[in-house]
Amino acid sequence: MVDMVAAAQGVSFGLTEEQKMLQKMAREFTANEITPVAAEYDEHAKFPEDIFHKARELGLANMNIPAEYGGVGATALEECIVSEELGYGCTGIGTSISTNGLGSLPIILGGNDEQKRYWLGERLANQGQFVSYCVTEAGAGSNVVGMQTRADKRNGHYVINGSKIFITNASHAHFFTVFAKTNPEAGHRGITGFIVDRNAPGVKIGKKFDKLGQRASDTAEIVFEDVEVPEENRIGQEGQGFYLAMRVFDYSRPGVAAAACGLQRRALDECVKYAQQREAFGVPIYQHQAIGHKIADMAINYEASRLLVWQAAWQVDAGIVNPKVPAYAKAFAADMATRAAVDAVQVFGGYGYMKEYPVEKLLRDVKIFQIYEGTSEIQRNVIVRELFRS
Repeated sequence: MVDMVAAAQGVSFGLTEEQKMLQKMAREFTANEITPVAAEYDEHAKFPEDIFHKARELGLANMNIPAEYGGVGATALEECIVSEELGYGCTGIGTSISTNGLGSLPIILGGNDEQKRYWLGERLANQGQFVSYCVTEAGAGSNVVGMQTRADKRNGHYVINGSKIFITNASHAHFFTVFAKTNPEAGHRGITGFIVDRNAPGVKIGKKFDKLGQRASDTAEIVFEDVEVPEENRIGQEGQGFYLAMRVFDYSRPGVAAAACGLQRRALDECVKYAQQREAFGVPIYQHQAIGHKIADMAINYEASRLLVWQAAWQVDAGIVNPKVPAYAKAFAADMATRAAVDAVQVFGGYGYMKEYPVEKLLRDVKIFQIYEGTSEIQRNVIVRELFRS
């Protein structure tokens, strides 16, 4: 018989005092620095560089860089705590702040000590630079193996040709972690990761995209034309890039799902506040079951999403490799955030469709959660693959 007391002691749904302090700091930062300017940054598609540097000074950016390289050395759960709070204020600004975490992951997971000391320590932690993660191409989004960017080895260096699309923070990044094919005939075993400096000859920032939502997050195209990359900028061994990229997603998806939780909680809070003030047929609208139940479902789905996120983060911190759990968290949180944003507009009625109320922006911002870092369909493919793995 299971010792229920021992089992209960092995599981905790609470935060430590340090984590509560981190959550409080991130919540206050969001309330003071993000929420008041979110609409302005959204309207003008303004990149929040000033907010990023304020976050960096507080340790709310570059969180996953190990302490020995000048970073915070935060756990995955701590990253998720902060990601939710930033997402509550604006998921576009939150994405801009957290993208260094994604861009640095290939170096953290696959880089050598020298690469970590220079690119993570000197460039990111000390100089406060930006890094972008470059996998997606015009003809290769979900199908990573379909990428066409080439890296040909010549005389002790690599020459990269190709382009990447929908790259977050690309217009402002000082260097890139780039995945390219070193052996096109080898399928997924022919992909390799590289660190590419923005100032390398042949690196060109292309079209900046005008987006539906998360407009404070810069998204652009990058073109590589005969870009020479020294061999010491290769991340890991040749042919290991696909496996590295998949590991990156296992680490990064909980944080993205956490940002979706932040948007859910914002939708819930706005609806609770509005539904108490707005009256219809002589009573506050939350007393009408059609409205009250929508808001109750938001609360249920938010709590369930956050628990999945925390489980996925716990798994990362415990060193457990199980791609199903990050996929559960990313798919469910993205889908439930989308539902929350749609229902929030419905609760607000005609006012929800107007820019003077915040739920209009939530609806525009939320859709990308079902697309980036692996679409909701891809998450389900991962889950099916793992469920039926022999």
